[in-house]
Amino acid sequence: MTFAVRYTAALTLDTAPTETAPPGPGEVELAPAYVGICGTDLHIFHGDMDARVSTPAVLGHEMSGRVVRVGPDVEEWQPGDAVTVMPLRWDGTCPACRSGNRHICQHLDFIGIDSPGAMQQRWTVPAATLVRLPDSLSLDRAALVEPTAVAVHDVGRAKVQDGERVVVVGGGPVGVLIALVARAAGAEVRLVELSDHRRALAENMGFTTWDPAAEDVPELVRQWTGDAGADIAFEVSGAAGGVDTAVEVLGVRGRLCLVAIHPRRREIDLHRFFWRELTLVGARLYDRSDFERAVGLVADGTVPADLLISKVVPLAEAPAAFEALETSGDVMKILVDCGNDERGASA
Repeated sequence: MTFAVRYTAALTLDTAPTETAPPGPGEVELAPAYVGICGTDLHIFHGDMDARVSTPAVLGHEMSGRVVRVGPDVEEWQPGDAVTVMPLRWDGTCPACRSGNRHICQHLDFIGIDSPGAMQQRWTVPAATLVRLPDSLSLDRAALVEPTAVAVHDVGRAKVQDGERVVVVGGGPVGVLIALVARAAGAEVRLVELSDHRRALAENMGFTTWDPAAEDVPELVRQWTGDAGADIAFEVSGAAGGVDTAVEVLGVRGRLCLVAIHPRRREIDLHRFFWRELTLVGARLYDRSDFERAVGLVADGTVPADLLISKVVPLAEAPAAFEALETSGDVMKILVDCGNDERGASA
């Protein structure tokens, strides 16, 4: 018997036995090893996505694991292969897909939100969603590939160039990953974050950080840039104050990349957009090239996974881990251990 973590109602999770049907044509059965808890999972946990999520819902889309069984006609994968999953299933026929933007399909199935996710001991997915992992990459670190792919996509959307000055507003997992990917692209990066713990962690990775509650961030940016302003700001905080800061720090023709999910309408200083000819760019999800780049960044240590992983908890303790993320600012990334060993056998 295998088990899964399920969302059943606002602020309510359970662990329950599940049955996995054999993989059908074009499908594979996986043994998830580690699954990260992300901000979207917390939105679901709050009940903010009840209009979209059907209960009981198995959560999780940041994962690593191994192939257990393959369905008919699947030839490129074998039991034991180490993989992660790009959790997107598109229809291929909508205007977005036809224009080459399948990752934002107008009828997108985001696996782990719109359909069952990875926080279970057995998981069947389309073989087309698999991304191969190198044998040298441990599966706990590999669980960070999906959020790193988000950061790769964000940095690409913002068109970060060597030598540009970048301000990241929000130092949670995705914010820190954006800072790491932007630095790898040659940018000079500053990170704005309220949490002392998260600022200290980012500083341990070599970043200069600022506390917006205690420091005048726009003035610090002015001093840093010789009154020019930042070339790019990433809004990753999801807060109204973060939006204001991200707009205010930009110089002439600066680019604001909006990454955070803002469930409410926000006021924004459009006069500043007019006056400085600013550009606003939205960034959502990723494509396969972003995932493949992310695998390399985690594998080569550009993303210091060990510093980002705060805690690993067994599957049975996942509900308590969600509550810990709600109440503690002293964590970055919590992984759920699904109880599968390196060969994909259930422990």
